[in-house]
Amino acid sequence: MVIRIQNLQRSKRLDLRRVRKDFATVAALLLLEDAEVSIVFAGSARVKSLNARYRGIPRDTDVLSFPMDTPSGRSSATAHSMPLLLGDIVISIPRAALQAEACRVSLHEEILRLLTHGLLHLLGYDHEKGRHRKSLMKRKEQELRNALQEMA
Repeated sequence: MVIRIQNLQRSKRLDLRRVRKDFATVAALLLLEDAEVSIVFAGSARVKSLNARYRGIPRDTDVLSFPMDTPSGRSSATAHSMPLLLGDIVISIPRAALQAEACRVSLHEEILRLLTHGLLHLLGYDHEKGRHRKSLMKRKEQELRNALQEMA
């Protein structure tokens, strides 16, 4: 998997190598070795601005996902020559840090949880479109978390 990371925040020091490695493991569990994802770590103001611009919600949030391709929408002509461009995941590091503290987990664990959540959104999972879809997404997140814990 191609993982492009931009760290646009300065509030927290991040181990980007570890983030890349653990995120690649999640992607491998989802059989996404031929995919490409862009990850942006940002501050609250930038995430709030993106959330207002693209979702019409003028407040900070923990994670935003901006899908590009979907596995079912790929043409067979490009399927073998180019990676599947899944899209972008934007994480608010200040928000992630607050959530990590509240849940008593490390910042890295919370970032990985948010990246997994964002990746599932890129794959078409959506917890905001009904109870059934919320349940499917929650189950998939738990399945991935359990698989990661077993590998650790």
